[in-house]
Amino acid sequence: MFVIRWILGRIVLLVNALTAPKPAQRPAEQQAKLDQAMARYSLYQYDACPFCVKVRRALRRNNFNIELRDAKQEPHRSELEAGGGRLMVPCLRIEEAGEVRWMYESSDIIAYLEQQYGDQPQAA
Repeated sequence: MFVIRWILGRIVLLVNALTAPKPAQRPAEQQAKLDQAMARYSLYQYDACPFCVKVRRALRRNNFNIELRDAKQEPHRSELEAGGGRLMVPCLRIEEAGEVRWMYESSDIIAYLEQQYGDQPQAA
C-alpha cells in the first residue's frame, strides 16, 4: 500500500509541476501590502498530499505568499498536533488579534483566503 501511495504522490507532483497555474499579477505596491497581510498565515502541509496540492495551486494562482510548513518534520508536526488538535493536513494557521485559529479542509482554506484577499488582480 505504501508503494502505491508513494507512486500516486509522485504522479500528483508531476502533474502539478506540468500544469502549474500562472500567478496573479498586481502592482508591486499592492503585492507588497498583500505579502505583509499573508505574514500572519502559515500552511501546514505534506508535499504529495492531493488536498495540499489543491491549496498550493490556489495560493499560486492568487499569488498569496504564505509560509509552507512540512507537517511531517519537527517542530511543525508537534505545533500542528498541539495547536490544531490533530495531525491532519492541509491546515491553515491564522494569527488574528493576538489569537491563533486553525482551519482544516482544503476547500474551506481556499474559500477563506479568496474571500479575505481575492480582489481582482490588475495588470502590472
